[in-house]
Amino acid sequence: MREALDQEKLKVVYNGVARRYNFQHSFLTAGSDQRGRIILTDKAVCPRDKVLDCGAGTGSTALLAARRIGTSGQVVLLDMSDGMLAVARERIGRAGLSERVEFKTGDMLDLPFEDGSFDVVLSTYSTCPLKDPVKGAMELFRVARPGGRIGVAHSTNPETPLVKCLADKVERAVWLMPSISLGCRSVSVLPTLEQAGCKIIFKKQIGIPLWPFLVFVVEKPAT
Repeated sequence: MREALDQEKLKVVYNGVARRYNFQHSFLTAGSDQRGRIILTDKAVCPRDKVLDCGAGTGSTALLAARRIGTSGQVVLLDMSDGMLAVARERIGRAGLSERVEFKTGDMLDLPFEDGSFDVVLSTYSTCPLKDPVKGAMELFRVARPGGRIGVAHSTNPETPLVKCLADKVERAVWLMPSISLGCRSVSVLPTLEQAGCKIIFKKQIGIPLWPFLVFVVEKPAT
C-alpha cells in the first residue's frame, strides 16, 4: 500500500479543492462515488437513527442520510477540513435539513465521541487517505453502538492482474499531484472489522475497472 500523505498536507489539499471536490471526484470515478453513497445509506440507515458521517467532506453522504432518518433522527458530520465542512453546511442549508444535522471538526483516528454513541457510522472514501486505515476502522467500530451498523466505501485493488498493473502505473503519476489524487489509495479494513466480530450484511465491488470501490455494511456484535 502506498504511504499516506502527511495529515497537515491533506488538510491543505482538501481545503483547496473543497469548492470543486464534488465535480472532480464524480468526474474521475464516472459517478460511481455517488452510487456507493446511495448504496450505503439505503442498506445501513433507517428512520430515527443517530448517524455519524465520518470524513463527511462536502456532505454528499450526510444529505442522503438526513433524508432517510426523518425528523426524529440526527446526523453528525465530522471532517478534518473546515473548508469541506463549510461547503457541506451550505448544501445542507439549501436542502432545508439543518435542524437534523450537526458539524464537528475532528480526526478519524481519534474520534471525539464516547463508545457506542451512534446507531450507524458511515465512511465514504475517507479511510483511503488515512495514515492508519485499520485504526480508523476500529474507531468507527468503537463509536457504533452494540448491534449498530458500520457502512464503508473505499478504494480497492482491481481484481484482474493486468488491470491492477496499469492502475498502479497511472496512480504513480497521479500521486505526484495531490490536488488530483487527494491522497487516496487502496486500503483494506473489512478483515479487521470481521476479526472484531462484525457480521457482513452487504458487500459489493463497484466502479470503473482502474479505480474500483469496495462498498460494505457490517453489524457490530450486540454484546
